[in-house]
Amino acid sequence: MEISRLPISASHRGKLISAGYTCLSSLSSVSSSDLARGAQNAWDMLHEEESLMRITTSCADLDNILGGGINCKEVTEIGGVPDTEGSFMVERALQIAEACVEDMSEYSRFLRNDIQACQVRIQPKDILENIYYFRICSYTEQIALINYLEKFISEHKDVKLVIVDSITFHFRQDFDDMALRTRVLGGISLKLMKLAKEFSLAVVLLNQVTTKYIEGSFQLTLALGDSWSHSCTNRVILYWNGNERYAYIDKSPSLRSASAPYSVTSRGIRNSAPSYKRIKMMMGPLQRNGVIFIDDYEQ
Repeated sequence: MEISRLPISASHRGKLISAGYTCLSSLSSVSSSDLARGAQNAWDMLHEEESLMRITTSCADLDNILGGGINCKEVTEIGGVPDTEGSFMVERALQIAEACVEDMSEYSRFLRNDIQACQVRIQPKDILENIYYFRICSYTEQIALINYLEKFISEHKDVKLVIVDSITFHFRQDFDDMALRTRVLGGISLKLMKLAKEFSLAVVLLNQVTTKYIEGSFQLTLALGDSWSHSCTNRVILYWNGNERYAYIDKSPSLRSASAPYSVTSRGIRNSAPSYKRIKMMMGPLQRNGVIFIDDYEQ
């Protein structure tokens, strides 16, 4: 049996795959002492988690419920309506890049002079040059590209964020064999989790919504079924409450369930109401590092 099909958590599956164990037979000949050599004590694990880089969303309220931002070394799934496949606009990326530079310039007044000098030199052009965009037209292209990412990232060490928009589209349109779909998606999830841990980057997967019959009524839920719901480290659901947008942490091993309002503006994601909170600008991917954006597209 493949490790990807074992009834264990996604994080445990990812650790086994990262250590080179791909099937149950590869574990059967390993002694308990050999497995224990790779163990970490709890204190070291706590220190490692506290030192992880987090990527700001530029919305202080959203960052707060995420524990400071989107965690590197983890796979975060974000889903809601409406869907956005095939709608990457470089003009919007430029607007957000310009806003990011303005935010850094404002915040630089509170930093040491050497860091300030470094930040002032960053321009929107520098940010756009570090966004690598791939457009795919089928699930076979999607699988091939995800298999290629390890080589690409190893050649572009500055990449700290991978966004797949969306993980869902082609697997809902082109797949009839649900058992095969589950296995393929499980393999994709493990590859992305391995990338996140190996290169200390954040992976963000966007998902669609569907309806599910729950307790006597049809309710909106994220697509791809129950098996997929355990494939990511964190799951964030976007929804409307009246005229206000909210993000809700539906699943996470380290974050409590919580909601936060947010707004989509010309500057990107921001607090939904005027706030005097100062956003802590992380030296994250939009500032100093690269972003990979994978966009699904139907021909």
